[in-house]
Amino acid sequence: MPQPPARTVKSSSRSLKRSKAGQTTSAAATRPDSDRLVALGQISGPHAIHGEVRLRLYNPTSSALAVQQAVVLRRGAAREVRRIIGLRRNKRVLLLHLDGCETMTAAEALVGYEVCVDESELPPLRDGEIYVRDLVGLEVVTTGGDLVGAVVEVMAAPSADVCVVQGGGREHLIPLIADIVRRIDRDAGRLIIEPVPGLLDG
Repeated sequence: MPQPPARTVKSSSRSLKRSKAGQTTSAAATRPDSDRLVALGQISGPHAIHGEVRLRLYNPTSSALAVQQAVVLRRGAAREVRRIIGLRRNKRVLLLHLDGCETMTAAEALVGYEVCVDESELPPLRDGEIYVRDLVGLEVVTTGGDLVGAVVEVMAAPSADVCVVQGGGREHLIPLIADIVRRIDRDAGRLIIEPVPGLLDG
């Protein structure tokens, strides 16, 4: 499952909130081999017959994309630069019209590609925020100092994103809510949690 690295999370009284992944309208990365690419979503299918594609955003509230913006399409090792020539929102997806994509057949060929921008296209993180992609690999420890494991994946969910944590031959699902996640220490590479009853059972 592809990671959703364009979202950010921030501690709050209710949950670790998602913030918008950028407001810029300037041109995105034009270097398909850049290591600084950040995926905003994945193309899930064609829409109608005139070449539009359905983009499932990793952050449904993101407004990082704009008409005339250059983006990088990425699938595995493949990289391709396209320009957005049309964009509109349809429920929980964006409908994109990319240059060179004028038919349903052309749109179908893009299914599975992630739509990426250069990291420089995203706004600076505010205090307490972290990109979801940076959670992967963090050690998860309890406030009592017990090691739970490491974050191997972050799954999007309607109420709160969930960290998949593996360690000691077990897997745990840790919701990114402030009642559980007490601190994210990027320098130490740790996510500190206060387990609620039953969270680490099973």
